[in-house]
Amino acid sequence: MTPLSIVWGLTLGLGLVLVASWVGARRATLEQRVSPQLRDHGAAARRRAVPPRSLVERLLAPALRDGVKVVEKWGSPTKELEVRLRRAGSNLSVDQFRAEQVVWSVVGLVVGLVVSGVLAASRGSSPLALLVLTVAIGVAAFAARDYVLTRDVARRESAMVAELPTIAELLALSVGAGEGALGALERIVATTAGELAKELSQTLAQVRAGAPLSEELRALARRTGASGVRRFADATATAIDRGTPLAAVLRAQAQDARAAGRRELMEQGGKKEIAMMVPVVFLILPITIVFAVFPGLVAINLGG
Repeated sequence: MTPLSIVWGLTLGLGLVLVASWVGARRATLEQRVSPQLRDHGAAARRRAVPPRSLVERLLAPALRDGVKVVEKWGSPTKELEVRLRRAGSNLSVDQFRAEQVVWSVVGLVVGLVVSGVLAASRGSSPLALLVLTVAIGVAAFAARDYVLTRDVARRESAMVAELPTIAELLALSVGAGEGALGALERIVATTAGELAKELSQTLAQVRAGAPLSEELRALARRTGASGVRRFADATATAIDRGTPLAAVLRAQAQDARAAGRRELMEQGGKKEIAMMVPVVFLILPITIVFAVFPGLVAINLGG
């Protein structure tokens, strides 16, 4: 039995497992048969209002549900994932994100099978090594989706920290001009754009629905991971509750945010300076030594 036939056998087995899981999921349970008779007309109307799924979605839905159950056991906890999705500003639910992880893993397995097939046909590699390679590529694709989410969270919170000094200064100007905290917030949300402005618009929407402004600012501090934004929201909420002059607090927060930004730039500059030593020490310096020593070695050889 050649390695290529083993790879194709594994591919066929995986396909049979997917088909068997789909056939098993198509069988209606007792709950599924009885539940339509117990639902009210409003739920039925909402169910009819949902657009029909495509044939591909209906075929893959059972396999995706099984994959989501596996990911729930081995992936990130649900609460932590909800917080990360909220911090990333994503509209995906936890189940949708895990379904994407399943899709990425399946794509990784397919890529791994193709690579393994090429290696088996060209080099005759060991079947065990090819199986490990295929599984490793699938796991790497699964982890890559989680890494993309982490990168989105970091990128969004960095943008919020960068926007914070400007937002705080504009709020301080509006409050200093005589507007209240809520009016200043409405003006800022209407005239600015960015990630922090989106968060403030959510806060403003909750306030318009009847929630206290200070409580919603504290909720903003809880749902963000940026320390500067958290300090800004907490300080503003405390100033509103205690009646502290809000303009002075906002200006102080803007100055603190700018100082924190300068410190972060200095830290990044120090890290880049250390990273620049790697090409200097391992690339430029050896070449310089070679150019300096080589003419002397040639002269010694000619003199000898």
